[in-house]
Amino acid sequence: MWPDSEQTQELLAAAGNGEAAAVNNLMDRHREAVRKMVNMRLDRAVAARVDASDVVQDVLLEASQRMGDYVNNPSMPFHLWLRQLAKDRLIDMHRRHRAAQRRSVDREQRLNVNYSEQSSLDLAGQLRDHELTPAAATIRRELETRFMTALQDLAEDDREIILMRHQEHLSNSEVAEALDLSQPAAGMRYLRALRRLREILGSDHSGVLPV
Repeated sequence: MWPDSEQTQELLAAAGNGEAAAVNNLMDRHREAVRKMVNMRLDRAVAARVDASDVVQDVLLEASQRMGDYVNNPSMPFHLWLRQLAKDRLIDMHRRHRAAQRRSVDREQRLNVNYSEQSSLDLAGQLRDHELTPAAATIRRELETRFMTALQDLAEDDREIILMRHQEHLSNSEVAEALDLSQPAAGMRYLRALRRLREILGSDHSGVLPV
C-alpha cells in the first residue's frame, strides 16, 4: 500500500536540502495510502459528519510543517511516521466528536463501509476452499461479508494488527516498530488475532486462516 522506500529516501534527501518541491512530491506520493488508512479506520458515525479527504489534508499539512524535524531526527521509516500522524489525528477526532455529541459512537471503532474492497477480498480469499472455481463468485461474496462482520467483532488491538498486516501490507518488523514491540511479540500478537478471528468465523469452516 505504501510507496517504495528507495524513491522516498531520494525525496527525503532533497527535502533535507531545502527543496520544497521534494516535500510536495512526498506528500503527493503518500496521499492515496493515507486516504486508505483513514477510510479504513474512520468511525462510521464520525464519517457522517467529517469528510475523510479533509482528515487526509490535515495529516499531510502537519507532515509538511514537521518535515524539518523528521529529516533531522528520522526515528522511524517515513511511512510509519506518516501513518502515526494519521492515527493520532483520528484518535483526537474521535475523542472530540464523542465529547461534542455527549455520547459514545461505539465502545470500539468500527470499520468504515468504504474499507478497501480489494484488501478485504485478498484476506477473505484465504478463507475459501481452494477447490472452488472462479465461477463460485456468490460463495466468495458470502465469505467476504462473513469475514467483514467477524473483523468488526474483534477487539481493537486484534483488528488493528490484522489491518496493518493485510490492508497496509506492513511486514512483521514494521508492525513491531510501529507498535513499539519486539518482533517476536508482534508475531505472537498477530497469530493470536488470527486465532480469534477464526473462532469468530467458526471452527467448522473448511478454509480458515492459517495460524
